Amino acid sequence: MDPDFRGDSDHHDGTSDATPGGYTEQRRPGELGFAIFLSVASLFLLYSAYGISGFEALSAPGAVPMATTLVMAVAALVVTARTARFPLVPTETLGKDILPPLVLVFIGFLILFGLLLKPLGFVPTAAIFLVVSVKLLARKGWGYTFAVALGSLVIIWIVFRVIFTVLLPAGILPEAEFIQFFRNLVSGGAS
Repeated sequence: MDPDFRGDSDHHDGTSDATPGGYTEQRRPGELGFAIFLSVASLFLLYSAYGISGFEALSAPGAVPMATTLVMAVAALVVTARTARFPLVPTETLGKDILPPLVLVFIGFLILFGLLLKPLGFVPTAAIFLVVSVKLLARKGWGYTFAVALGSLVIIWIVFRVIFTVLLPAGILPEAEFIQFFRNLVSGGAS
């Protein structure tokens, strides 16, 4: 990124300004809130690590988790303190530049994906997610949407379920029967 770049309003071309040189003396909307969240989470994890065995000795079971979370908490507090000193970038807003509506929609999609995964299973849930996502992002016809979404799902399913034999939530689809049918076809004993 150009070292003279300071966050003009016309920089939203899809490239990242998170690289060094983007905003050296200003903070973006939501940056301080996120730093505070990281600090609070780190302090909570430090407290949880202390609960493992307290601080009895360096060889105690909680020593390494406590040391790790202490470093994390100190780093988060330093980042929070440094971030709080900078003025807010005047040309950006949280809703337009950091968390636009499309990002919030996909956060909702991922939450729904997690909630539907157990009752419906991986294949139907992923199919719904991919079809809706491709339609929303590509803004093309239904033929293209179904071809890309379901083609991707078939590849994902073959790679993870068939090749790597990862157990995916079965749900309403009789996945084991499909796999056995294809194994019988390959071995020549399909009935």
